[in-house]
Amino acid sequence: MPDTHPPLWTAPEIAAATGGRIEGGDFNVSGLTYDSREIGSGELFLALKGERDGHDFAAAAFARGASGALVEHPVEGGPCIVVPDTLKALGQLGAASRDRAPQVRRGAVTGSVGKTSVTQAIKAGLDLAGPAHASIKSYNNHIGVPLTLARMPATVERAVFEIGMNTPGEIGPLSKMVQPHAACVTTVGPVHIEGFSDGETGVAREKSAIFQGLGPGGVAVINGDNVWVDLLREAALRQGARIAQFGSGPGQDARLIDFVPGPDGARVTAEIWGRTHAFSLKQTGFHWGLNSLAVILMLDALDVPVETAFAALAEFQPLAGRGETRTVRTAGGAFTLIDESYNANPLSMRAGFMSLGAKPVTGSGRRVVVLTDMLELGDQSTALHAGLAETIEVAKLDLVHAAGPQMRHLYDALPAPRRGLWAATAAELAAQAADLVGPGDIVMVKGSNGSKASLVAKALAALDNPGIGA
Repeated sequence: MPDTHPPLWTAPEIAAATGGRIEGGDFNVSGLTYDSREIGSGELFLALKGERDGHDFAAAAFARGASGALVEHPVEGGPCIVVPDTLKALGQLGAASRDRAPQVRRGAVTGSVGKTSVTQAIKAGLDLAGPAHASIKSYNNHIGVPLTLARMPATVERAVFEIGMNTPGEIGPLSKMVQPHAACVTTVGPVHIEGFSDGETGVAREKSAIFQGLGPGGVAVINGDNVWVDLLREAALRQGARIAQFGSGPGQDARLIDFVPGPDGARVTAEIWGRTHAFSLKQTGFHWGLNSLAVILMLDALDVPVETAFAALAEFQPLAGRGETRTVRTAGGAFTLIDESYNANPLSMRAGFMSLGAKPVTGSGRRVVVLTDMLELGDQSTALHAGLAETIEVAKLDLVHAAGPQMRHLYDALPAPRRGLWAATAAELAAQAADLVGPGDIVMVKGSNGSKASLVAKALAALDNPGIGA
């Protein structure tokens, strides 16, 4: 059957948005990407310049089915639109996508911890409410945000965008590009601080820049438990925003009353806009108590009923590397693997430790963490790694395995009974996977993506023998 869906973009529309010229004939596109290996049939290939020049891969993109390309000079293989600067043109295309769909209620999310999971949980609620659009993966930078905008169908009703940063000055321009109706800062902590001369203060100020894209009357969703709440509130009020605050203390618009984890999720009790509610989560980490309230307030600001938010949260599964939990069966007995290997910083480490410490174990089972280095912490790295020992003690974790030169500082700060194995790299620790666990253990793997914690998580998962009963 012929495709009856309207194209995402026509060549004349792309040319009008970017000021480019069409060469090689007319075409329509159903999507767009900058990776020639991921191009789909009928999509637009973006020849961006980075470590490699995208123009060198245009022919491969056409061979894989691209119907056109956005380029800075004509290429062989198919029709194209020529512009002076492809990255700038992508931004123009994103802005045009926003402007051609004025009915769309847009949300934006940033934060030192939890922004991807919160964004995707919001998307789950938006999907239940009607046609929706959102960032995929962690598409949250100067390429990912305009790309997500440009991919937005003109017919959707709501959308949510993740906005991140590595260095100062990134979040504000991206928020102004999105022009959200509601913007959320999940929390602020010592993340990416090596790029800020004033440390965590600079991180807080940068995160608050997400409110710069709000128009008057836009909603700023803020974590009332965070130490930077006053700075965030002031930034939002400067934009004329209406503040919706979540937290565990008095005076919150969404107040966490109780969080009870269980074997397959958690039960949350909260007061939201003055009414007490109880709802379920698939997540078991304590930080999801506040995360869920951020999701609910953002959905409320995007005109999604609270009952729809509860329904979405009840079915929202942990994302890959962000709390996925599985039973691994071995000849010696089964253990539970919690995969938190996608990323890590001091805030998320402490939240993970406390959540792990609350989980019940049976028999000889232990609460075990396998940790790799947290990155981009600058001259505070040594102290921040060693300082994790205190939370490990409070959480009463039984054993710590570690990899990497920075995690050595934590390892040395631990009392001898809590020290497991240490290795110079995650790959070396992964090679000893069978020695890291025992039957009945609950094992959490956590570290920065760049320090390869995922290698350890994969090695532990590979111990699974489906032929052995759990």
